Amino acid sequence: MKHCISQHLDDSLVMVMAEENKVFAGRLLALRKQRGWSQPALAKKVGTSGAIIGRYERGEITPSIGVARKLAEALEVTLDYLVGDNELNGIQDKAMLNRWQSLETLKPEDRERILYVIDSLMRDAKTRQAYHTGA
Repeated sequence: MKHCISQHLDDSLVMVMAEENKVFAGRLLALRKQRGWSQPALAKKVGTSGAIIGRYERGEITPSIGVARKLAEALEVTLDYLVGDNELNGIQDKAMLNRWQSLETLKPEDRERILYVIDSLMRDAKTRQAYHTGA
């Protein structure tokens, strides 16, 4: 009985790890393609080979924490986003996340004023976009 429970827990852990690896692999592939980089180009930025990047993207192997950090830095996303731990309202851009965190440190009235301006600019941009795609 004890062995059966242990085996079940081991199997469950393997399934969770495999799912997390799929998220990492998919995000790595998508982010690399969004930037128009080849596997060797990304590999050069992090000090590995294009073949290894391909294996990461297929989920065959997972990088060390150090390599994962280098990948996140090269792709300009947070490590949390890359490994699937962070869905923070879809924020994956490191610079945007830094802006958001900076905004949270302001006094409420300053934050509200800035958000009002951002909302206005977003509304204008969406209107222009709708006008251009509808024309």
